[in-house]
Amino acid sequence: MRAVDIIIKKRDRQELTTEEIRFFIEGYTRGEIPDYQAAAWAMAVLLNGMTPRETTDLTLAMAHSGDVLDLSGVVPIALDKHSTGGVGDKTTLVVLPMVVAAGVPVGKMSGRGLGFSGGTLDKMESIPGYRTDLTTEEFLQQLREVGIVLTGQSADLAPADGKLYALRDVTGTVPSIPLIASSIMSKKIAAGAEGIVLDVKVGKGAFMQTLEDARALAELMVEIADRAGRRAIALLSDMNQPLGYAVGNALEVQEAIATLHNGGPADFREHCFMVAAHMLVLGGKAKDEAEGRALAARTLADGSAWEAFRNLVRAQGGDVAYVDDPARLPAARLQEAVPAPRRGYVAEIHARTVGETAVILGAGREKKGEPIDHAVGIMVHKKVGEAVEAGEPVFTIHANDEARLAEARERLLRALKISSEAVLPLPHFYGVIGE
Repeated sequence: MRAVDIIIKKRDRQELTTEEIRFFIEGYTRGEIPDYQAAAWAMAVLLNGMTPRETTDLTLAMAHSGDVLDLSGVVPIALDKHSTGGVGDKTTLVVLPMVVAAGVPVGKMSGRGLGFSGGTLDKMESIPGYRTDLTTEEFLQQLREVGIVLTGQSADLAPADGKLYALRDVTGTVPSIPLIASSIMSKKIAAGAEGIVLDVKVGKGAFMQTLEDARALAELMVEIADRAGRRAIALLSDMNQPLGYAVGNALEVQEAIATLHNGGPADFREHCFMVAAHMLVLGGKAKDEAEGRALAARTLADGSAWEAFRNLVRAQGGDVAYVDDPARLPAARLQEAVPAPRRGYVAEIHARTVGETAVILGAGREKKGEPIDHAVGIMVHKKVGEAVEAGEPVFTIHANDEARLAEARERLLRALKISSEAVLPLPHFYGVIGE
């Protein structure tokens, strides 16, 4: 078998065999197939697509390019959730404690933010001492003893995906739905997931801009799970405006803490209940979404989800004093409100522009490995459809640099559209796939 023949076959819109896909991924992982051939193959996939069977084979080949965790001896069922990225999406910080408090242990490996999309690990590192670099042995021990883990992905899991993702990032092949689906699902399978809730974002602040593309990605990932002997449910959720009010690492941790104390923004609470409910259904704790929601809500009301979050922070070396008193978390030196230029109804708060503005302030990174400022970010005080008066604050900027604050102010005003006519609120969800 030769790599060039596999590239030509996909170039000519032919279906690759399981053996050809495995040969190519194994060869690329070992360094026997060079980057330029992998780039040509990725472009052929982008242009010509893959069948669900091919995509499943690609997923499994990448999953098995390194270690594959077996959690069957640690938890009754290994559950996971995955968000395709968004602005203000601190869902994991609330959902994991709710699910764990409802009686289903969860060990999750998350990622860092890149571009306008925030990262769960960056948020948790706002808490002094919190470790995101657990070894596989530490991960398993903490899952067994504490029942909740939230850490970074081990380098031993799906190394083919890490290598291929870096290549796609610089060769214009990121938007391929088969490559996105296999990237996500290979990491979930390698991490031992048996049941997965996929939060597929759609809109201006998402990688999937249209409902059609988001649905295609969701359906493909659910089919991959089925073919691979896993169960998955995909939620199509709105990301045209930021989720909740807080955008920025410490600000989002504070909002997650408020939610765990049975407060928090209404849209964010609804989002967390929906994700947690489906995880509890997959985990066998609820017979349907309604029962799952009620169970999740109970964990907020009785304080058990909050205790699960404190246990998580403590287990991974975080200073619990900072979550018990969130005012101690990193705070920006400068805070400035951005007032509405006129009265009316909020017609748009462009999620991507808000996310990119947070990056400019220092809350995110444009390149992997760049340092971030945990204190900076944006509070969004209005939602689409809400009335606003001239001069009323729509945003509050949290900054540590005057020039960046000035740029953020201009960008946020461009992200805001106000209508003189009443505007309908945006839906939270557009559908569920895999039920």
